Amino acid sequence: MRSVPRISSALAAVLALAFAAGVAHAAPASAHEEARRGAGPAVAPASGPNPLARGAALPTHSAAAQAASDARVQGRTAVADAFDVIARMPTATWLGEWYSDAELVQVLRAETAAAAAQNKVATFVMYAIPARDCSAYSQGGLPVERYGEWARLIAQTLRGTASAVIVEPDALSMLGECAGQGPRATLIRDAVRALTAAGVAAYIDAGNANWVPPETMAQRLRDAGVLDGRGFSTNVSNFSPTADEQRYAERLRALLGGAPRYVIDTSRNGRGWQGTWCNPSGVGLGTPPSVGTDGSGLDALLWIKRPGESDGTCNGGPAAGSWYEQAALELVRNRAL
Repeated sequence: MRSVPRISSALAAVLALAFAAGVAHAAPASAHEEARRGAGPAVAPASGPNPLARGAALPTHSAAAQAASDARVQGRTAVADAFDVIARMPTATWLGEWYSDAELVQVLRAETAAAAAQNKVATFVMYAIPARDCSAYSQGGLPVERYGEWARLIAQTLRGTASAVIVEPDALSMLGECAGQGPRATLIRDAVRALTAAGVAAYIDAGNANWVPPETMAQRLRDAGVLDGRGFSTNVSNFSPTADEQRYAERLRALLGGAPRYVIDTSRNGRGWQGTWCNPSGVGLGTPPSVGTDGSGLDALLWIKRPGESDGTCNGGPAAGSWYEQAALELVRNRAL
């Protein structure tokens, strides 16, 4: 139910920037060796300082920025200005099986280098769980036997950087809904432990307030190692109002003993739910990313979903992850002020 990135031009742009910065190169043998070794349980960082306190960084590439540039060249100034509303906001970088290991390391290093230059935090989404999206628009994922090595490579590459990772949108919400998922909770738990051992903030996806009951989700989060990481995420790529999501998140937090922290995706929730999750009309950009300061368990409001990128070939949209101009313009027109 998420948008799998269309990587041809995006990857070329990221890697070009990485080479220009002198940071794009394949993982050294030692990094791969460390990744294969894995990581055991680590001390949970939920009680430590907010890892997103500096704010999320702008990514090195976004479809919105490219679309704005193209529109300006074409003389469509008003359209370009609309796309810039999206392009100037920090969004997460999604990681999946569409990258080779060498490309994955290059992307991680390019994004963390860019974030460091901004004195901000690089945000990523791990999105390669086996049987991802249960044969829907964003279907795919890695084989069960490959997933752990992939997750450990991400953790080791991010070691020593200011980074936060959203772990597998929809994976726990769709637990048991299709074949091929393998030991899904264990795969996520091991990934979270590897990230935590590397000093990386890990937030396991917890769906949204209108999906799985909080009591059920809390147990799934516990089984998936939420207490070994920073916490959880909600509303990824969805449209639920922030207040509803915060109530849901605080309920989950209470059920989990009060320790885990959370982040909320506000990228497209400016007008709330409009009857469908897949390229709905009538939706708008939500409040911009910001750091949580209200004394609750909120670490940050983030734009995890990249606004303007299609959810899939539904309601007139192109393939999942492709730029969808009509949707982008509507999101800007209906944005929360």
